[in-house]
Amino acid sequence: MKLWQKVMIGMVLGGTVGEFMGADAAFFRYIGEAFVNMIKMVVIPLIFFSILNGVTNLNDAATFNKIGSKALIYYAITTAFAVVIGLIFAIVFEPGIGLNITLDVSQSTAPARSLVDIFTGLIPTNPIKAMADGNTMQVVVFAFFTGFALIKIGDRGREVKNLITSSTQLVFKMIELVIKLTPYGVFAIMAWVIGIHGIGIFLSLAKFCFVVIGALFAQYLLFGVMIFLCAGLNPLPFYRKMIETQVLALATVSSKATLGTADNALRTKMGVSKQSSAFILPLGASMNMDGTAIYLGICSVFFAQMTGVNLSFEQYVTIVITSTIGSIGAAGFPGGSMAMMGMVLSSVGLPLEGMTLIIGVDRFLDMLRTAINITGDCAVTLVVDKLEGSFNPEMYHSKESHVDKLI
Repeated sequence: MKLWQKVMIGMVLGGTVGEFMGADAAFFRYIGEAFVNMIKMVVIPLIFFSILNGVTNLNDAATFNKIGSKALIYYAITTAFAVVIGLIFAIVFEPGIGLNITLDVSQSTAPARSLVDIFTGLIPTNPIKAMADGNTMQVVVFAFFTGFALIKIGDRGREVKNLITSSTQLVFKMIELVIKLTPYGVFAIMAWVIGIHGIGIFLSLAKFCFVVIGALFAQYLLFGVMIFLCAGLNPLPFYRKMIETQVLALATVSSKATLGTADNALRTKMGVSKQSSAFILPLGASMNMDGTAIYLGICSVFFAQMTGVNLSFEQYVTIVITSTIGSIGAAGFPGGSMAMMGMVLSSVGLPLEGMTLIIGVDRFLDMLRTAINITGDCAVTLVVDKLEGSFNPEMYHSKESHVDKLI
């Protein structure tokens, strides 16, 4: 049985057990948290070495600038489109109108962060502390800086480059070992969440959930449009060959935990070059969160509608900017978007306690957001590689008679 099939079975069984046991399923929380902690354990080493390895695989500084600039432009465009899609869906379908739920201020978390704080906090004063604190954006900046310096010193850094390559392979093997535990981890998480909140949590926030799902699906289709218009490729093979990675993203709720599987799909099924996959993909997993951007935009309008606040055009622009930056700063593991929601809400004067409303359904929506995030990362990697001329179209259009084993 393939891993993705085991994961789906684990999700279904976990939800069934949770609904049957109710509050007694709370003890599954510890198993689920242990699994999530294993993912977090390898996130920082994975990001640092994968980006560093990708940068050092580039031939020179000019290639670094050329590929990196294209990737950043496409990531910025897709993220901005994602926020706008979220705002349009929220404005048109009005998920917060008529919703009568009391806010619990005591549970409000996630302090607000200003734009200035985000920008000035990108450069780490202590890289080791940034790794210890799990500050992924600072780790990304340090990895870029280190890799660029290695490119500049040329052959004198050959031994260090070899060490980086070996370290990257080691980290990917660690991720592989964690991924094999996914069916059991997702079973425990589903049993715990369903047992505590119940399926009924969706009833009171059903419209909100459907609006989020609809916007995420629109973004999913947008990736296909981008592949067709920018790369001149039929997007159907991309969608078909992304299924395994997307299922894994649903289960782990971590873009970074799916990097190994996504990298394998791009290189061995879609014909993307190793150079692009090793550099652009981990960059996207660290800073390109289209699903999160959509979610932050929808939540802002949702809370405004619920509290009777009429947002101005300037406030909508502010939401687009802060949601884009907030999605970049969001961590690549479960619940990361909640850490940035305070910044977005406070930027337009909305109460932070509104976040308590969606805690019950956030876990489920986070699964879908993560699948969109990693799909966007792979789509941009594919497009940039095609534009660079290192893409293998024959492999991309090749037919698969069966779903390959994930690991």
